[in-house]
Amino acid sequence: MIEFDYDRESERYRDIVEKELRRIASCENGNVYPKLLDAMFYSLEVGGKRIRPCLVLAVCEMLGGNLENALPFACGLEMIHTYSLIHDDLPCVDNDDMRRGRPSNHKLFGEGMAVFAGCGLLSLAFEVMLKAVLKSNDRGGLLAMNEIAYRSGAHGMLSGQAADIENEGSTSQDEEVLAYIHEHKTADMLTAAVLAGAYTAGADEKTVDALRAYALSMGLLFQITDAILDVKGDSAMMGKTLGKDAANGKMTYVGLYGLDGARMAAEKAAKLALDALKGIESPDYLEETIRRMLVRSR
Repeated sequence: MIEFDYDRESERYRDIVEKELRRIASCENGNVYPKLLDAMFYSLEVGGKRIRPCLVLAVCEMLGGNLENALPFACGLEMIHTYSLIHDDLPCVDNDDMRRGRPSNHKLFGEGMAVFAGCGLLSLAFEVMLKAVLKSNDRGGLLAMNEIAYRSGAHGMLSGQAADIENEGSTSQDEEVLAYIHEHKTADMLTAAVLAGAYTAGADEKTVDALRAYALSMGLLFQITDAILDVKGDSAMMGKTLGKDAANGKMTYVGLYGLDGARMAAEKAAKLALDALKGIESPDYLEETIRRMLVRSR
């Protein structure tokens, strides 16, 4: 029996995604204004951990699906995630000068071009996914694209971001509002990744429900540990400016419960995520993702 190697598998998934993103950059953008294209792929090529596309591919493979069918949705989701980071860093939102260890998009290309770069990645993501759906005429692909569209838009990530901004500087730390922000700002995009992988593999309803519960708890875990790292992390390792949550008056688990309370909430979320996987065959990658997320340092 071959021992499961999380790092090796993650690297394999990342290599597949990086190769496809390079292909998309070189083959599908002949009419794009050069400066805009540079700005779009500057942020996309910086990399990062590629958590979301890796989850798409890992879930698809875990359920016996074909990685080629899942790949357009993995890449599309990463482009949408990158667009959201470009816009998050703008002076009118989080006003952050660094992203993934490099100058934020607007610091290099200007605010206007950064806005266009984000919008360009968003529309390109749907071009890539729609082409795949039209080519395959596969219902699983259509369900995956619908999930990504729903959870990345006004019903999902954008509402979380809007609530986050609206509640900056609030003197009342409201647990319900905080849960809403985390569920939509963070968990929805991770849920989109997990379910896109499931749909492209033709998962049944019971499996989809279990994976949805897993992803919701994982999203909460990710955001709690992110808030902890904003206080206790290393700026060089994180590749971004730290301490901004408190400086901007963000509503966080650390602000609401303190560091110890936030750590307890993270452990609870991790347990819920792992419990949701009971009954799913060979969930090694998803389980290890939770364990790594709980103790992450970046």
